Amino acid sequence: MLQINRLTLNAWGRSFLDDASVSLPPGAKVGLVGRNGIGKSTLFKVILGELVAGGDEVSLPKTARIGSVDQEHPATPVSVLETILEADAERHDLLTRLETAEPEEMGEIWGRLIEIDADAAPARASEILVGLGFSQEDIQRPMSHFSGGWRMRVALAAALFAEPDMLLLDEPTNYLDLEGALWLEARLKKYPATALIISHDREMLNEVCTHILHLSNRKLDLYSGNYDTFEKTRAEKLRLMSATQAKQEVERAHLQKFIDRFKAKASKATQAQSRVKKLEKMERIELPPEERVAPFVLPSPERPLPPPLIRLERANVGYEPGKPILKNLNLRMDLDDRIGLLGVNGAGKSTFAKLIAKALTVETGEFHRDGKMRVGWFHQHQIEAMDPTDTPLEIIRRAMPESSESSRRSKLARFGLPFQKQETTVASLSGGERARLLLNLVAMDSPHILILDEPTNHLDIDSRRALLDALNEYTGAVILITHDRSLMELVADRLWLAADGTVKPFEGDMDDYAKFVLDRAKQVGMKPSQVKQELVEEAAPAPAAKPQQKKGGPSPSTLRHAVKKAEERMTQLTAELARLDDDLANAAVSDPKKLEGLTRARAKAQADLDAAEAAWVEAEEALAEVA
Repeated sequence: MLQINRLTLNAWGRSFLDDASVSLPPGAKVGLVGRNGIGKSTLFKVILGELVAGGDEVSLPKTARIGSVDQEHPATPVSVLETILEADAERHDLLTRLETAEPEEMGEIWGRLIEIDADAAPARASEILVGLGFSQEDIQRPMSHFSGGWRMRVALAAALFAEPDMLLLDEPTNYLDLEGALWLEARLKKYPATALIISHDREMLNEVCTHILHLSNRKLDLYSGNYDTFEKTRAEKLRLMSATQAKQEVERAHLQKFIDRFKAKASKATQAQSRVKKLEKMERIELPPEERVAPFVLPSPERPLPPPLIRLERANVGYEPGKPILKNLNLRMDLDDRIGLLGVNGAGKSTFAKLIAKALTVETGEFHRDGKMRVGWFHQHQIEAMDPTDTPLEIIRRAMPESSESSRRSKLARFGLPFQKQETTVASLSGGERARLLLNLVAMDSPHILILDEPTNHLDIDSRRALLDALNEYTGAVILITHDRSLMELVADRLWLAADGTVKPFEGDMDDYAKFVLDRAKQVGMKPSQVKQELVEEAAPAPAAKPQQKKGGPSPSTLRHAVKKAEERMTQLTAELARLDDDLANAAVSDPKKLEGLTRARAKAQADLDAAEAAWVEAEEALAEVA
């Protein structure tokens, strides 16, 4: 599908790629991985044609459609659903043409609309939007009613709906909650074309990807399998390279020793010269530079507090008197608890975090907590609220007013910000560097509870692993809100679910929750009557098998009745088609509305006839087997 041949890319005074080549197979789901800032998003710009590499180093089939999610959709008065439908360029173009088409063109346009199943497009768009967290009411609202984060979801939905031949996704889960990420993971597994995904979400890379494309040392290497397979394969590759390099160094040293010893002797000059040539031709094996990641510093509380840390009894909390967001909270948390807080955006997870962090107080009910308890609270708004002109050194000075300058700089270095970064403005720091700084700062006072609200959004895989290691060493309690399923599974030992205006323990693990989310999304995407019917079918007991039926199938009399009904339906539809053909032949060309209605009616009658014929064939074949 995608061919990259000896691509060298230099931009903004940096070298991103040097003579890199790779070929992606059609239909592959490829995870593009590499350290933050190494050039993954820049490579996307080259593939999209937004950044010119030079020649024909990047190629795709001429007819291939490329889709990406590079920015949020604008805040227009157009509804969310209509915005998504417009992403299907062909359908949108056909419907637009239909408004002004000549009568003789309408049949062709309607035929193509039927061929691409245009009538099913709204249902398909609704399913995608609901999966990404929109309600049925939301999708009818104008785009201007939604924040930038939600408009980014619309942009993602549009890309999925258009189903391009090459789908490029750059950190698609960063603006999704866990529920949206779980749905997207399931959707991408079934995506019918090629997808190239930049992601630091290990679970998504494992569950979705058939290949991993590794960008490192300005080269591209393609590995078959998911991320876990890639890690094992690469580790073995590096081990073999290291062993080969060691052997080569021994051989080089032996050759050099011979040259040094005998180059001045006439009797050995030929052999020495031969070894010089061999040494010059020997291509030195260079191991890729070791990629080290700074650890996170999450100091544990020095002295434990008596249990429980918090206890909520019949507590209600909200932002306005008499209008609680969360009601009837009955929960307890101890020092060694690791709570994974689940729930869709808007269900009250952030409200609950603010309550525990003392940013909100209970309106009614009881909230018991030790007065000496310290809470470290990290959330995304802290990153957004940082002063772009501030520097890490100025920030740490305010946090450590009594400390020496060398102590402050040493602390920043432990946070992963070396000397040259400490006086850099926040605006010049990467998202990962800002997240590192804030994560370490909120934990600096050895809190008894750490509340982490989407801590991994800007962290690469190695930094996420470093955060996991730090959390495993930290002995205080943790409340974790994250769309990173792998982190949730490895940190949380209990799950609480924010839903229906309260927070309650969720019985089950993350696999159970994933099934719960996908089943709920499927039901919400249906019409109420469909949901009711599905629930009735699930609740109904299986019919008892009749002895005379084979494998519990329909009886011969039932099948004969089905054959008869199908034949009657086919006769009725054949007559209907003949009538419509006569009407079309006699219709006045000057009456486009009537022509349009007749064309649509004929197409529907033909589709119904095809379905009736298929039902008749199926019933006849089934009857032949049981007769």
